[in-house]
Amino acid sequence: MRHQSSAAAWPQPRYGHPQRKTRRLPQGELHAPEASNQRLDLPHGCSLFLYRVKPETLVPGRAPNAGGLILVPLPDAQIRVSPGLFHSHALAAQIAIRRVDISTLTARLLDGGHSVVAGRQAGALRAAGRGIDANQLIATMRAAGYVVTESSPFARPLAQLGDRPTAPPYVQRIEAMWSSMRNGVIRRFESIPRRQHLDTEALLSDIAARYVADAYHALSIEGYRVSAALIEKLRSGEWSPLTNPDDRQARDAMAAKGYAETHQRVRALIGQVVSQGDNPVSALRRDFPQWYVTLFSPSVTAGVLKAGDLAGYRNSQVFIRNALHVPPPAPEAVRDCMPALFDLLESEAHPGARAVLGHLVFVFIHPYMDGNGRLGRFLMNFMLTTGGYPWTIVTVQSRNAYLAALEQASTYGNIEPFAELICGLVEAQAAQPLERITQRPETGSWTEPAAK
Repeated sequence: MRHQSSAAAWPQPRYGHPQRKTRRLPQGELHAPEASNQRLDLPHGCSLFLYRVKPETLVPGRAPNAGGLILVPLPDAQIRVSPGLFHSHALAAQIAIRRVDISTLTARLLDGGHSVVAGRQAGALRAAGRGIDANQLIATMRAAGYVVTESSPFARPLAQLGDRPTAPPYVQRIEAMWSSMRNGVIRRFESIPRRQHLDTEALLSDIAARYVADAYHALSIEGYRVSAALIEKLRSGEWSPLTNPDDRQARDAMAAKGYAETHQRVRALIGQVVSQGDNPVSALRRDFPQWYVTLFSPSVTAGVLKAGDLAGYRNSQVFIRNALHVPPPAPEAVRDCMPALFDLLESEAHPGARAVLGHLVFVFIHPYMDGNGRLGRFLMNFMLTTGGYPWTIVTVQSRNAYLAALEQASTYGNIEPFAELICGLVEAQAAQPLERITQRPETGSWTEPAAK
C-alpha cells in the first residue's frame, strides 16, 4: 500500500499561551488509497487520521523514507492542510509558511486551480512577515485568470520569531519560546534582590559551602543513591573504585565523583568571569562542552561507561520518562539548536532570564543521552551567580513540582510554574542557604532538609 503523511500535518505544542483545561493534542494525517477515513487513537491523547485518497493524488516521484512513509513536500502540504491548523497550531503553521518556497507554492496552486487556498496562503504569508511574497502570489494567480481574495487564516497575532525565516524549524521554535516567555520570567525576578558588585572570594566560598547539599539533591533527583559521607569521601579522594572493587554503589559513586569534578570546574569558571569581568556567555560557550566530559569521565575510567559515551551530542532519539514532551528527534536538530541556544543567551540582557530560560531550553533540546538535568542546573547556576543571584539548589522535595513545571513549559508553553518554582527557591535560599541534609532512609521516604 502506498502511503504518505503530510509534513505540515504534525502540529507541535504552542508557546506563549497558558495551559487550557481542554486542549487539542497533536494529530497526524496519513494519506493512502486503502485507508478507512477513521481516526486511530494514539498514546497521550494524540491521534492519527487515516485519510483515503485516490492514487493519482499522491505526490509522484517520491521515495519512501526510513520509516516507509512518502512525505509530502512542504508546498504540497501547505495546500492540503485544513484551515483549522492555523487556529489550533499557529506556531507550527507560522514556521511552515516562513520556510515554504514561494515559486513552488505558486506553481502548485496554479496547477490545481486553488484560488480559495491561494487567498488563504497569501494571508498567511503576509501575517508571517512575507508581504512581498503574498503580493507576488496574488498577482500571479490573477494574471492566470483566477479570482483570489486574501484572508489571514490565523486567529491571533503571531509570535515574534527571529529574522531568519529559513532557520531550521526547531531553532525557530526555541526562539519563539524565549521571546514569548522572557517577560514573565523577568517580572518574577523583580522582587528578588540582586548583588551588583560581586566579591569573588566571598562568592566562591558561598558556592563551596553549598556543595554537599547541592550534590546530594542534584543526584537524588535523578535516582542516584548517595549519602553526604560518600559525597565528602569522593570530593576528598578517599573513595576509589580501585580500593572498593566490589562496592555495589560504584555507579552512584562515579556519578557523585563526576558531579564533584564538574562542580569544581563550574566554580572555577565563575571565579574567572567575576574576577576578570569576562562575558559570561562567551566563557560558557567555550567551556560548556567540557562539562559533559568532566561529568562522565570518572564513570568511563572506572569501566562503568564506555569511552565512546564521552563523544558529545546524542546521535539517536531520546525520550523523557513520564513526559509528553519529546526532544528534537534528529541529531541534526540538536546540532542546530545548541548554537542557537548560546545565541539566545548572548542576546539576553537579564541574568535571571538567562538562568531560567537557559535551563528550560537546554533540557527541551536534551542534547545528551544522559546528564541533561544536572548540566541544565549547572548552566542555570552559572548564570545566576555571575548575574548577582545565589547558587540555588533544586531540592529533591521539589522534584515532582520541578518536573511538572518543566513539562508545563516544554509542552504547553506555560512558563509561570517553572519561573515561580525557581524564583521561589532563589528567594528562600538567599535568605537561608541549605546547609544540613537528611539522609535517604531505606524506605525511600524523604524529610525536608534543615535550613541554615
